Amino acid sequence: MVRVRFAPSPTGPLHIGGVRTCLYNYLFAKQHGGDLLLRIEDTDQTRFVPGAEEYIIEAFKWLGITFDEGVHVSGKHAPYKQSERMHIYKKYADELIEKGWAYYAFDTPETLETKRKEAEVEKKTFQYDVNTRNMMCNSLTLSPEETAEKLQGNYVVRFKYPENTEIHIHDLIRGDVKINSQLLDDKVLFKSDGLPTYHLANVVDDHLMEITHVIRGEEWLPSAPLHVMLYKAFEWQAPQFAHLPLLLKPDGNGKLSKRDGDRLGFPVFPLQWRDPNTGEISSGYRESGYLPEAVNNFLALLGWNPGTEEEVMSMEQLIARFSLEKVSKSGAKFDLDKAKWFNHYYIQQKPNAVLAKIFAQQLVEKNIHSDIEKIEKAVALVKERVYFTIDFWNQSAFLFQAPETYNSEVIKKRWKEDTPMQLKQIIEILTSVSPFDKIITHDMVVAFIQENQLNMGQIMNCLRLALVGDSKGPDLFEIIDFIGVEETVQRIETAIVRI
Repeated sequence: MVRVRFAPSPTGPLHIGGVRTCLYNYLFAKQHGGDLLLRIEDTDQTRFVPGAEEYIIEAFKWLGITFDEGVHVSGKHAPYKQSERMHIYKKYADELIEKGWAYYAFDTPETLETKRKEAEVEKKTFQYDVNTRNMMCNSLTLSPEETAEKLQGNYVVRFKYPENTEIHIHDLIRGDVKINSQLLDDKVLFKSDGLPTYHLANVVDDHLMEITHVIRGEEWLPSAPLHVMLYKAFEWQAPQFAHLPLLLKPDGNGKLSKRDGDRLGFPVFPLQWRDPNTGEISSGYRESGYLPEAVNNFLALLGWNPGTEEEVMSMEQLIARFSLEKVSKSGAKFDLDKAKWFNHYYIQQKPNAVLAKIFAQQLVEKNIHSDIEKIEKAVALVKERVYFTIDFWNQSAFLFQAPETYNSEVIKKRWKEDTPMQLKQIIEILTSVSPFDKIITHDMVVAFIQENQLNMGQIMNCLRLALVGDSKGPDLFEIIDFIGVEETVQRIETAIVRI
């Protein structure tokens, strides 16, 4: 049975690249009838950020990505938080020592820093590896008695790569990758404070949780040789690996970062995030007015395509079509225009009643309380112009409150000396039709303009200016029908006085 996991560290908000990694894991698991686990990898407590774990869970809840096991849903391999599993890892570090796959190292930070500086003088990079370990202070160079004595103090457990060995990694996306052990550093696996490093905890947990496929970002590719060798050392069957391409800046130059989002005006996090230390707020897709369906759809296509021209796909369709074989090896450029296009499309497909509930929440925040039927009618009037759900207010504020200002450019271009008189005549037409009928009233106003040989554009734009405060908005008579004749007359009279 396919079992995959998403294992973020709670060090801050979840990057949209991490969301895509989890999405691909979800699609792969569901396509194969398998399970997706959420594991929190918090072994590095120095980087722990309060609220980050809750943020991660909330983000996936909003996106509709569900987990079969995990830190928030439990399961047969609980606990799913590494800080609650610390009692597990030491015996595995001891096992590696016993099998000769690891050794104790006692070098002080000062010694290691000296080695690095000496290497810099020679324009080299110091690495603790098969070439240098026999010159360092560790259990390979010390006697058993000296080692036992030093184990009373500070130490680390390092992995012991075999000398001059070709390590083979089969990647489901990149094919066969080979690297010689002479080039790799003996990574720290365990520390004297009883805490494992990411590498040991990650591999042990993946094994114990029966993970069959490790699908993660390409930034973990350099760690793959160590992980493969750890499986070999423990004599465990390794999972299959797949390293996903990076999400790149819109221009393709480098990995997409928070600074790029700030600079170019788009979110790089699924939800808004407030830094608990600085109070700085970073925008999120949810708060920016994206629909989760749109985010899932355009993210899925950043690095993968179904091999057809098809772009719009529901989650069910993505599950049916997804395959790791069609994931690109090269990075995927983030395309903001495409993201907007997807969101616009999904908003158009969403029932007005559903959108009205979203918009109703925005109105309440502005202390505007209206019937849901009326809000739904407003949504229908402006929906085509909306790219983000937060646009509903910008596109329809005039339906719920009279304008307080008027576009000076429109006034300069359209408002003439006789405009007040003409608008008063339109008031007479509007009040003469009872009950109000938008089609009849439209025809009467048009007839009035034509019979008096007036400028249609000028009159209609001035009427719109009085009702909206600008030259935007849906059909004028739809607006009048929505706000009512009494409110329409009031707005016209107010505009005449103010302008």
